[in-house]
Amino acid sequence: MGVVDMNIEKGVTFPVPDNVFAETVVSVKHYTDRLFKFRITRPASFRFRSGEFVMIGLPNAEKPVYRAYSIASPAWDEELEFFSIKVPNGPLTEHLQKIRPGDTVLMRKKPTGTLVNDALLPGKRLYMFSTGTGIAPFASLIRDPETYEKFDQVILTHTCRLVAELKYGEELVEDLKNDPLIGEFVDYLTHYTTTTREDSPRMGRITTLIENGKLFADLGVPPLDPETDRGMICGSMGFLKDLKLLLEKAGLIEGSNAAPGTFVIERAFVD
Repeated sequence: MGVVDMNIEKGVTFPVPDNVFAETVVSVKHYTDRLFKFRITRPASFRFRSGEFVMIGLPNAEKPVYRAYSIASPAWDEELEFFSIKVPNGPLTEHLQKIRPGDTVLMRKKPTGTLVNDALLPGKRLYMFSTGTGIAPFASLIRDPETYEKFDQVILTHTCRLVAELKYGEELVEDLKNDPLIGEFVDYLTHYTTTTREDSPRMGRITTLIENGKLFADLGVPPLDPETDRGMICGSMGFLKDLKLLLEKAGLIEGSNAAPGTFVIERAFVD
């Protein structure tokens, strides 16, 4: 056991295991009543690949609840960023959504995940398909120069119910234009947003837009081709299942860290 940390709600202290980092909240931003992002300090010894996830918890119990969270910041960032949903009565997010700068967040020391560049075979065009907070690992990857070194074109699709839920991704892509490290690559990135419940310039589930060809018509690119196209998928279970079937129908093959393929899926979720 290591340091003792403060319960953010009751002022109770609990020991922190040796396999866990206790980090400080640097900033918090709420986008809607369901979505927020937060940044925490990064341990000097912590290393990860852009697109990986870690297990996060709070020091509010002797046995804290941990959930998988994709690291939204790139591997080079001096802080760690996370994008989270707020779940009513969720064992973790009910409390996590109340954090403020200065509070403590627990993070297990071992990152992992399949949404990494190493899990894909070389290709020309990389599609990042996301719904809701599933954009988080792609927020990491589109801020990593390696992504643009491996692919000629990067297409980030983000589908949400409401327009306001797209704000995190829109803000992220806009900020890239002035990023000293990534700004020169912005021309290779396309951000394709859709909504499913609220009227917006582009509506519909991304699966529907793939099936009817509108996605490719809008982008001015040919349909999915295993010779040139690569895919990454992160979102709800239903979304993963439906999109996996569409990519396999197009001839793409699921890959992993051990056996790179032409598309990969992340199956880790928050509560």
